[in-house]
Amino acid sequence: MTTTIPVDDVDLFSDEARIDPYPVYDRMREAGPVVHLVRQDLFALTRYADVRAALMDWKTFSSAKGVFVDPGINAQLEGITLCSDPPDHTMMRGVLGRPLRQELMRAISSTIEAAADEIVTRLVARGRFDAATELAEHLPMTVVSELVGLGEGNRGKMLEWAEAIWNVQGPVNERFTASGPLVGEFLDFAANEAVPGKIEPDGWADQLYQAADRGELPRDKCPVMMLDYVTPSLDTTILAITNAVALFARHPEQWELLRADRSLIPHAINESLRIESPVPQFSRVLTEDHEIDGVALPAGSRVALLYGAANRDPRKYPDPARFDITRRPSDQLSFGRGEHVCIGMNLARLEMSALLGRLADEVAEFEIVSARPLLNNGLRGLESLVVSVRTP
Repeated sequence: MTTTIPVDDVDLFSDEARIDPYPVYDRMREAGPVVHLVRQDLFALTRYADVRAALMDWKTFSSAKGVFVDPGINAQLEGITLCSDPPDHTMMRGVLGRPLRQELMRAISSTIEAAADEIVTRLVARGRFDAATELAEHLPMTVVSELVGLGEGNRGKMLEWAEAIWNVQGPVNERFTASGPLVGEFLDFAANEAVPGKIEPDGWADQLYQAADRGELPRDKCPVMMLDYVTPSLDTTILAITNAVALFARHPEQWELLRADRSLIPHAINESLRIESPVPQFSRVLTEDHEIDGVALPAGSRVALLYGAANRDPRKYPDPARFDITRRPSDQLSFGRGEHVCIGMNLARLEMSALLGRLADEVAEFEIVSARPLLNNGLRGLESLVVSVRTP
């Protein structure tokens, strides 16, 4: 049994590591199955098999003490869906997931496709647009915001709030500190404004309170459960769409493949999520002493599961830095796995599929005019991606 754990003093939340974490991931992956990140006192898992096994074992790798880095935020958000284990997690997830079931996604697919058609037609006619702010934000900020039903007046704040909530996923750095007041503002909104009578009747948010009235969950859980609709439904999908456009712009031969064969769209979505994970990491706490590939960790250790590294593990994916939509990596980990698998993944796939399908109709080639990375403690991707397009 190995007892010496490689140590790395890298700050995964520095600007440099947020912009390009892959050299760091490669170094850590080869250093050993577990690497001790001394700056944040995290034990990092970077290899695909280990990260997947941890995601599938919630009893050992617990979310109940929070999944972020800072102990204060973990304590504050303890008990939300993301920071809980069964049976509480199962109860909340059952209510949250009701409007996100696959058969209900089919019912709204025509609405999403119509919105995708409208925005793609309009932007392509201009010849140049920001794929992050003008294209990728459109469906989450219109169709999805309407489904959640928190009201028109708050729509403009949703992205600010969501980005701030992701920022407090990291350690107490400058981004974390700047985001604190916005997180407080959102929690105040959720408790006092996102309540029956002020939100859309029968919207997803209102359905939480309806479930509470039926005794399916405690009513005091409803405000913090708004987090589960606001944070995952916005930034992650926006980044995933933007990343896909950037990848196709850089790999025009892959765009040609997709345009020639639309059955590749689901595989293109998985491959873009694999190679550019919008959420690079979450953490868990060990409930008991546990061994990972011969490395012993004591109970109470906080373990960082680095999805972004696992998705590029050459032990799992040959030539992992190569973008190849014929790869068909349906087992990529960007949506998580197990009990905490992304509850909104069917909706995200629907939005991405609709946009890629319409773009394939209208665009022969993308060219990147400018790109600006997003700097966020919990997310990774592009804040801006200006492209020009050539039509067929």
